[in-house]
Amino acid sequence: MGSQLDDTALKAPLEAEAGAIRQRNERDILDAAERVFSRHGYRGASLKLIAEEAGLPKSNVLYYMGSKKALYVRLLEGVMERWNMMLDDISVDDDPAEVLSAFIRSKMEMSRRHPEASRLFAGEILQGAPFLQDYLRGELRDWVESRAEVFRQWAERGLMDPVDPVSLIFLIWSATQHYADFQSQVAG
Repeated sequence: MGSQLDDTALKAPLEAEAGAIRQRNERDILDAAERVFSRHGYRGASLKLIAEEAGLPKSNVLYYMGSKKALYVRLLEGVMERWNMMLDDISVDDDPAEVLSAFIRSKMEMSRRHPEASRLFAGEILQGAPFLQDYLRGELRDWVESRAEVFRQWAERGLMDPVDPVSLIFLIWSATQHYADFQSQVAG
């Protein structure tokens, strides 16, 4: 019985270290892939280029991510999740001025800190969204509509001007992403 306890006690630190290595490698791969895909697009990017950028063997990229497509889709999903979480839990009881100004500030900060994520998404959309069609027509449409309903209720209560809420959401997205997507123009 004592040897089982010793084996378990020895395995725990090794498993924790392996988990930390896996997390670090996945993060390195995702960061490198975001840079490569944002520069070259899906078609121009290669797993070899991503592996070189991450400082890992190509086999590691395949081991952790499965395929180029799986890696690309995971990146896109992560970008959308980060962007949407800023408005995920708004309610009609919130102050629209506070919510919208916090949303704009957060999106501007995200564009400043993660311009590659914005360019990755823009590139996907410019290509006709081949990997995001289902998401755009399903989950994202539902998400936008639920936020738009809150905006409508704010307008009905006189807390904000009556504007087309879907257009307002897209205006905020486009205005804040402009700084990342057209960084050369803005810097000039």
